Amino acid sequence: MLTLNAAAASVADQLAATAEMHRVTVHTVGGARVIDCGAVARGGLSAGVMLARVCLGDRGTVEIVPGVFAEVPTAAVQVWTDDPVRACLASQYAGWRVKAGRFFAMGSGPMRALAAREELYQQIPGKEECVHAVGVLEAGMLPTAEVIIAIVEKLPITAEKLTLLVAPASSLAGSIQVVARTVETAMHKLHELKFDVTQVVAGHGVAPLPPIAADDLAAIGRTNDAILYGGRVTLWVDCEDSVIESIGPQVPASASRDYGAPFAEIFARAGDFYQIDPLLFSPAEISFVNLRSGRAYVYGELNPRLLRKSFFEG
Repeated sequence: MLTLNAAAASVADQLAATAEMHRVTVHTVGGARVIDCGAVARGGLSAGVMLARVCLGDRGTVEIVPGVFAEVPTAAVQVWTDDPVRACLASQYAGWRVKAGRFFAMGSGPMRALAAREELYQQIPGKEECVHAVGVLEAGMLPTAEVIIAIVEKLPITAEKLTLLVAPASSLAGSIQVVARTVETAMHKLHELKFDVTQVVAGHGVAPLPPIAADDLAAIGRTNDAILYGGRVTLWVDCEDSVIESIGPQVPASASRDYGAPFAEIFARAGDFYQIDPLLFSPAEISFVNLRSGRAYVYGELNPRLLRKSFFEG
């Protein structure tokens, strides 16, 4: 089986080879390959799907599907995976804060598994070795050579073996990449609640694709709201029913003290992203299907009122 980085590199190669078709541009910065999927380039739906696949280390399927959210027919982002720990936690989770000079971006993708510097990798499988490193930066500008140096310093490869894909949440591709995190948010919430995530066998999630916002802050608000108030996740697990019954009510976003307003308002009230209750970041509704007992459970519910307020009244 290919490593997460090798699989993601193959997707990145396909994207670069058909850059014009996907409306992306390919650059060389500090020796690294940088694929602009929405910072300056237009990008689009197909670029967003491939960007999300790279985030997952290509261990998941990402599709644009029809849906009805907030009583309005709209496109939705669907994702499913048979390897949720590696795909979502070891790769997709945005656990790398990339900072260099005045540049800042949340880093995700399988380059995290190659660096394996986060404490998370002491608790889950996923740390790997590979001759390539592939990452995704949520940013509205391309990284500089200084940024490339800062990233490569934490990796066992040279800049020439690094590929970075870049897009802000205020782009079409970037918004798809964020909304494709339904299963990832559920997995991370379970991990924070001390659930043994290796007992999750498979995951499926879907959430509405919000209108593209005019600025990054509004875009971050809408894409988060898509998951917090419109995300629906199903996890297939193998554990005791009593474990699900105990932890299930704590998993939906509604279990957080910060739940109940559009994310942009929550962010403004907190004044700092890291002052927001970390347990807020999870889907609106989550179902558990227990393969051991044959029982199914559902917790939380969609919130059409807040989706409508975020998407159409903000």
